[in-house]
Amino acid sequence: MKEAAAHDETGPPGSLWARMKADPQYAPEHLALEAVRRLGPEARSWAEHAREEDPGTTADALAQQAVRRFTSHARLSGAVSGAAGLPGAVVDVGVLAWTQSRMVLHIAAAYGIDPVDPERATDLLVLQKVHKIAETARVALGVAAGRERANRLFADSTGKPLSGVMVKLGVKLAQMAGVRAAKRMFAKVVPGAAVILGSWVNSAATKDLARRTQAQYSAA
Repeated sequence: MKEAAAHDETGPPGSLWARMKADPQYAPEHLALEAVRRLGPEARSWAEHAREEDPGTTADALAQQAVRRFTSHARLSGAVSGAAGLPGAVVDVGVLAWTQSRMVLHIAAAYGIDPVDPERATDLLVLQKVHKIAETARVALGVAAGRERANRLFADSTGKPLSGVMVKLGVKLAQMAGVRAAKRMFAKVVPGAAVILGSWVNSAATKDLARRTQAQYSAA
C-alpha cells in the first residue's frame, strides 16, 4: 500500500516564500492557507486510493502511515537547504513547518475529515500552537488573506532590512514548527543557527504534533 502520495513537495513553493518574506508577522497564517490549497487535495487523494487498495484498513492505521512518513521527512528537513547561517536556518524551519502541515492534512484525511476544507487552516494554527483557540486563528487567517490580496495590487515598500525580516520570519516559522528554543538563536543571528534543527528536535516536535492531531481527529 502506498504510504503517501507519489509526489513529494519538500518545502514551501517560491510564491509562498515571497508572501512570507513580505509579511513575516503572518507567516504561519500564509503557510497554513497555502498548505490547505496545495496539499489538501494530495492528502484527500492519498486517503481515497489507500482505502480503494485496502478497504479493510482502519483510520488509525492510515493515520499511523502518515505519521511514520512525515516524521521521517522531518528528521531530514534540517539538511534540505544546504545553506549556512540565517538563510539556511529560515529555509530549514520553513520546510519543517510545511512537512508538519502536510502530515496534519494527511491525518485529517485518514479520519475522514476533508483536508481541503478552509477550516483545516484554522486547525493547523491551533494544533501547531500558533494560536490557542480557533476564533483567534480565524481572525488572523482573515487578516493574512486580506494582505495576500492586497499584495497582488501593491508592491511591498516597507523598506525593512532583509536581515530583520529574515529573523522575524525564522522565529515565526520555528514557533509554528514547535522548535521552542529557536527564538534565542535567531535573535542572535549567529552563523550556523540551523544546528538547532537536529534530527531529534525535528522528530520530537513532529511526534508531539502527531499525537495532538490524532487525538483531535479521531474524536471528531
